[in-house]
Amino acid sequence: MTLAPSCHLPLLLLLAVTGVAESSEEDRIIGGSEVLPYSVRFQASILYLNSHFCGGALIQPQWVASAAHCWRPNYLIQVVLSEHNINKVEGFEEVFNVSLIVRHYNYQSWTFDNDIMLLKLDRPATVSDRVEPVTWPDPNAPPLQDLARCTVSGWGVTSLYSYTLSPALRSVDVDVFANCWYYYYFKISDNMMCAGSLFGGKDSCQGDSGGPLVCNGRFEGIVSWGIGCAYAYYPGVYTRVRNYVGWMNWVIQSN
Repeated sequence: MTLAPSCHLPLLLLLAVTGVAESSEEDRIIGGSEVLPYSVRFQASILYLNSHFCGGALIQPQWVASAAHCWRPNYLIQVVLSEHNINKVEGFEEVFNVSLIVRHYNYQSWTFDNDIMLLKLDRPATVSDRVEPVTWPDPNAPPLQDLARCTVSGWGVTSLYSYTLSPALRSVDVDVFANCWYYYYFKISDNMMCAGSLFGGKDSCQGDSGGPLVCNGRFEGIVSWGIGCAYAYYPGVYTRVRNYVGWMNWVIQSN
């Protein structure tokens, strides 16, 4: 296998750039299972030209957080909440246009540092038993312990060499790797965290980029990048959300 980082880029972009679906740690759910419909009430599907290409998390009624590498012009994307099967109209979907996109001012596309962006919906979502903002992390809380259990969710591919997204929303439990630098030496910043399985087989992948990693009920990570998908010793790399609580508040209050 190649040791070059295979970013968790949107599946459509990878196909366009490489001609094949290069495995990407943050783009799909591997080793998980379909969730109870509408149980992940903060999960968002981001559409590019009417097709799912990235995930996101509702953080305020009118704001969704995702990965900066998922950026597209706002007039070409939409956000869907209360979604379960992306191949069917089930009657509960709430579809939004995007009025504003704010990528982190220090996002670095070559390293994926500060891989976070906020999308302002064209109207506030209606909070219900199917739609609810995620609980933010506490920036002053102690660091997550090694092997702390978290859950990542999305519609990404479900096997390493699959080119097809999962129709239904899926999730998988993964463990935090506190020594992330050990697996990706020189490639990890303090704004990143790792989560996966010691023996592989559980991960996010193509199509899951931008989706939420939730630990102890709080939004701690955003699917960002990695090497391959679900490989042992190459956990998924996530944007460390607690580092951006102040920035997210500033963006929301300023807009």
